[in-house]
Amino acid sequence: MLSNNFIISFEFIKDKINFTNEYPFNLPVVQHLEKIEFHKNVTFFIGENGTGKSTLLEAIAVQYGFNPEGGSKNFNFSTQATHSLLSNVIRIAKGIQKPKDGYFLRAESFYNVATNIDHIQKEDDEMLHSYGGKSLHEQSHGESFFSLFLHRFFGNGVYILDEPEAALSPQRQLAFLVRMHELVKKNSQFIIATHSPIILSYPNAKVIQISQNGFEEISYQDSNHYSLYKNFLNNPEYMLKKLEIE
Repeated sequence: MLSNNFIISFEFIKDKINFTNEYPFNLPVVQHLEKIEFHKNVTFFIGENGTGKSTLLEAIAVQYGFNPEGGSKNFNFSTQATHSLLSNVIRIAKGIQKPKDGYFLRAESFYNVATNIDHIQKEDDEMLHSYGGKSLHEQSHGESFFSLFLHRFFGNGVYILDEPEAALSPQRQLAFLVRMHELVKKNSQFIIATHSPIILSYPNAKVIQISQNGFEEISYQDSNHYSLYKNFLNNPEYMLKKLEIE
């Protein structure tokens, strides 16, 4: 059956992985994952720090043609070559449709993307119109993120986002859910690594939880993020006492 996904799946090319004791090939995500099929709308990767979800997301984005530090496929700047070699051992299956838009957001390198946008603006007066008409450096960190989602993402696209909640308040995370839903209805596909139980709540999404022991597809309510936040908010005094914070 033909898929209407832009990105159908990815898999590791195992015979290309020779150094399994070296980074990034020693990460749990590489050791345990073989093939993942994406949801046509929203797929989440979740897990503790160090499991490799952000490294995996970066590798998928690079293999799909995005700049390692973020941006659209037209961005080709580089401030420092820090991306891993994982993209060299990934095979991506693409759908028959081609997206009209796309973006890779890395929260940790978004400052570099904003700087590059300002450089392009000097030669292209229209550049900032796609980001709300104002330099992202002249906005707060959260405002610049939301300007990206609101003005630059226009639908019928692939959006690969690494921790989009990093600069967003809880209220803005709710607004992000609304914006993501608008874009999903415009035939968009999202692949997201997140720690946010708010963003993770998006209905009917595929949730893949990665741990030191492997990976599993789970429901939102069965995720560690949901359970931890729920337990804490239901009884913060007990949780703080368990942490010996009194």
